[in-house]
Amino acid sequence: MMGQPVPIPPHFNNFLAFDFGLKRTGVAVGNRMLRTATPQPTIRAEGEARIAAACDRVREWQPDALVVGVPFHPDGASHDNTARARKFARQLAGRTKLPVYEVDERYSTTEARSAGASDPDAGAACVILEQFLRSIP
Repeated sequence: MMGQPVPIPPHFNNFLAFDFGLKRTGVAVGNRMLRTATPQPTIRAEGEARIAAACDRVREWQPDALVVGVPFHPDGASHDNTARARKFARQLAGRTKLPVYEVDERYSTTEARSAGASDPDAGAACVILEQFLRSIP
């Protein structure tokens, strides 16, 4: 979803979002009709265990597509976690065979904290998913 908007098929209604982190990955579920997201338990795992846990969530929720927040510096430049989040998105797409949409997640954790999220990672995943849901018709 970075740059050019990607058309989202109209029959895609349910989405699972991830706020990738090296130690913790926030998770949220949401749907197109309500345009809201609900936080889910944060994945506290790294490497292969993180991907396995994310795939477990996909099996549990059976979403139509996935959304992954991709971080950038405030000026829009990439950094190490930009590449890591994109790799995570590619791994999810390969393992789940679902479309994965990337969302610029700058400030999502800050926004979640300022909204009083008890789990800032899951809160950031909600921010990412709601931003995505607002962007689709």
